[in-house]
Amino acid sequence: MISASPAHDFRPTDSARRDPTELRARLAAHWPDLYHRALRLARNDAVAQDVLQDTFERALRFEGQYEPGSNLRAWLQRILLSVFVTRCRRARRERRALEHLTNDPCSWTLPDALATSQALSPAVARAVESLPDPFRRAVELVDLADVSYRDAASALGIPLGTVMSRLHRGRRMLAEALRPATRRESDLPEAA
Repeated sequence: MISASPAHDFRPTDSARRDPTELRARLAAHWPDLYHRALRLARNDAVAQDVLQDTFERALRFEGQYEPGSNLRAWLQRILLSVFVTRCRRARRERRALEHLTNDPCSWTLPDALATSQALSPAVARAVESLPDPFRRAVELVDLADVSYRDAASALGIPLGTVMSRLHRGRRMLAEALRPATRRESDLPEAA
């Protein structure tokens, strides 16, 4: 068996791993590429600069996780993309919250305000009640109570794939149960 001699061992020493000035100097060299990538993603100069600042802040905060000798550019690009996606998700959540507040300015103070605005019509409630129990419980948890698939699976004590299957079949049964009601309502003559 051939073993590598210490002279050929390319793993960085602890002193090289902990030298923050080298990493910080190399970070500055990647600024232009990262800025252009952020600008392409954000399509807005101010947002791109904010994303870039957050990227460098996160890189410096987690510099201990960077392995010297690995691809710094790829590591920074990954951080930049993560920061950008996080900002997009946060903006989407804020937009949804503002939409709810636009419809009902007190909705954030009333926990049941959203549930009462989404009450089921009698026909839909009857159709849900007519579903076989396993399908009804899955539909009620995920679609009506807004529980995640994973949480519904643990609450029902079944695998995640089974929840997805029951939801698919339950929704299909609901659509079939509601289809005749929709046709009857559309057959009504319009008022003159």
